[in-house]
Amino acid sequence: MNPLHPKKLLLTKWTAVAPVGRNLHFLVSKVIEPDPPDTVIRWIDIEAVHSKSVRRIEWRELKDSTRWRQGWV
Repeated sequence: MNPLHPKKLLLTKWTAVAPVGRNLHFLVSKVIEPDPPDTVIRWIDIEAVHSKSVRRIEWRELKDSTRWRQGWV
């Protein structure tokens, strides 16, 4: 897997290993900027491609290869 950086996650594509709410393919739709701005980014919004439902997750969850694969597989 390529190294991940939270500021470069916007519009990246992901495939869930197991269906999440009957969806497999996702797109990072928003990187949540922290308040105050000098703290680390923690949250992202990930949108299901098919149903357009949005979930907020910690961006580090995407590093777990048992749950997520980079790209649409």
